[in-house]
Amino acid sequence: MKKRTLGNSGQKVSAIGLGCMGMSEFYGKSDDADSKELIAKAIDLGIDFFDTADMYGVGHNEVIVGQAIKGKRQKVFIATKFGNMRRVDGAMLGINGKPEYVKAACDMSLRRLGVDVIDLYYQHRVDPETPIEETVGAMAELVKAGKVRFLGLSEAGADTIRRAHAVHPIAALQSEYSLWTRDPEGEILKTCRELNIAFVAYSPIGRGFLSGAYDSVQKFHDKDFRKSMPRMQGENIEKNLQLVRKLGELARPLKCTSAQLALAWVLSRGEDIIPIPGTRHLKLLQENIAAINISLNADIINALVDLFRPEAIFGTRYQEAGMKSLGK
Repeated sequence: MKKRTLGNSGQKVSAIGLGCMGMSEFYGKSDDADSKELIAKAIDLGIDFFDTADMYGVGHNEVIVGQAIKGKRQKVFIATKFGNMRRVDGAMLGINGKPEYVKAACDMSLRRLGVDVIDLYYQHRVDPETPIEETVGAMAELVKAGKVRFLGLSEAGADTIRRAHAVHPIAALQSEYSLWTRDPEGEILKTCRELNIAFVAYSPIGRGFLSGAYDSVQKFHDKDFRKSMPRMQGENIEKNLQLVRKLGELARPLKCTSAQLALAWVLSRGEDIIPIPGTRHLKLLQENIAAINISLNADIINALVDLFRPEAIFGTRYQEAGMKSLGK
């Protein structure tokens, strides 16, 4: 397994990680035993970077990850997040970055994960009602207390990143980045590189859409939240599928899948970028790992960049409420 460095932390992690969100909810039915078996297999295959959050499954996801890594703690690097509050029934309660909540959320995550320290602790979304200096100040106290090793932000804007980094070094920024979500290109990546902050790319295969496996919204499970995403609805999904079909045509001569080509493109964007594709299936996990060894020449990279121009993508990645929480 190739390694990449997690920004200014100096910590080396596997070149791709495993996003565990779908093992609890959002993408339809899942099985705890299967999820834990997949995490164990990922460790055997060389993945050591695992991503979860307290909101995934309302804490359930952290429990799964914690149980899966039991007895293997020295082999894994665990990232989790706080800030998106939910009720027990799953209803969203808003974003909380208040110092007292930061500390309470950390303690609960430690218990669910069954670990003494969290390797990378992210603020999941920036709380517009709490100055970032206060939130990161509380996160820094967790580092001093030995409960957290490194700090991160998720979907934060450039100014927020700078202000946060001035309080305590930010090791990683996690945001969505893929061929059809290229928002970070420009000021965000420029800021991360200036401050030596790693960029952790979630949904690098476009929540599976770039794989070509979903040729209509009917392919999604009844409880699959992708049905609610504007770019996967109505005329938008049909127009976006035209791009996915062309992606498949570009992948064929390379003897790889569309998903592997999409992932290889993200990996090609820089050694400071670490994608964390999620999956519940061993075959797809193995395919994702194989993408690490796919080399793309300038011609194919330029063809992909041109094909997936931001203006060629139809629909936003979240509904209006979700979009408002991004880039704060």
